[in-house]
Amino acid sequence: MSSDALRLSGVSKAYGRVRALENMSFNVAEGRFFVLFGPSSVGKTTTLRTIAGLVPPDQGRVEIFGKDWTHEPIKGRGVSMVFQSFALYPHLSVFENFAYPLREEGIVSEEIKRRVMETATMLKLAHKVDRKPGTLSGGEQQRVALGRSLVRRPKILLLDEPLTNLDAKLRHDMRAELKRLHRQFGLTIVYATPDELEALSMGEEIAVMRDGAVVQRGTPDELYENPADTYVAGKIGAPHMNMIAAKVSKDGKSIDTPLGKFSGKQNLKTASGEKALMGIRPSDIELAGNSKSAIKSRVHLLEPLGDVTVVSVESGGETLRLVLPESKAQGLKPGDHTGITFDTNKIHIFRASSGQAIA
Repeated sequence: MSSDALRLSGVSKAYGRVRALENMSFNVAEGRFFVLFGPSSVGKTTTLRTIAGLVPPDQGRVEIFGKDWTHEPIKGRGVSMVFQSFALYPHLSVFENFAYPLREEGIVSEEIKRRVMETATMLKLAHKVDRKPGTLSGGEQQRVALGRSLVRRPKILLLDEPLTNLDAKLRHDMRAELKRLHRQFGLTIVYATPDELEALSMGEEIAVMRDGAVVQRGTPDELYENPADTYVAGKIGAPHMNMIAAKVSKDGKSIDTPLGKFSGKQNLKTASGEKALMGIRPSDIELAGNSKSAIKSRVHLLEPLGDVTVVSVESGGETLRLVLPESKAQGLKPGDHTGITFDTNKIHIFRASSGQAIA
């Protein structure tokens, strides 16, 4: 059983009237790749800066490997942070950028040289150690920023949207590189990103953030299969989940929608007549031609994306999106009448008032 590398308990932080963190609590097991996911200004950066010791919380507790570091100095935490802006020393060579934190720690020069070259080789920068950051590409500068943190052998690596400034191809390559480094070193990584693809492809565990707190955490599969509310349902999965206005039927076991009456896998512990939302993922809807049991719909829009096509259909006054393999979407055109069907076990039911899942 792995122990916790990190634990935040009830951490709050305000800047004047702005509440950056509100009773923020989560723990990260040692060796995990843990992602803080959410749009900008939900408190991801403040969370990382609090863990690093750069921001003292107004209340709450920060524990690193079981020890309370809430109001302790930065030094000695065994934590290193890579910033979105890279924050390299432009007047120093790559070698000196790597060596700087080691010189600060008073490490002997032979050991510094060994560690710098080992890190540079691992990040495929050994042939560029004499260059200044300004002469390197964005991807190389990103690797220098990463190397400067790794050379210190941190126990916990904090990454604040580190791939935002890179183009799509480089982002893809760096995602693979970071996963490889994580496996190679068994590092505990806390990674902040607003990018859903990054969160789902890299995180072993994801904490979805909203308004300075975690609304749900789990593996990518858990968040996808069982979103706790409409906010999480809308953030995980692309294209986003279809939401259809509904209300709980008189029998209290099913819901009435413009598409018909449905009962999902949930046991509806709620009053009949309550307003609800029925969610169904685009990948869970299928075309059913003109079969009797199909829900009648009309094709509204086609968005070809290479091997798949996103098809928008109108049914019962609602617009639904579904994802089809390109071969199945061929021949469809706007205005066509077609039937759709979906597995009722795949529907999600939420309260209209709060957005919380009804389970």
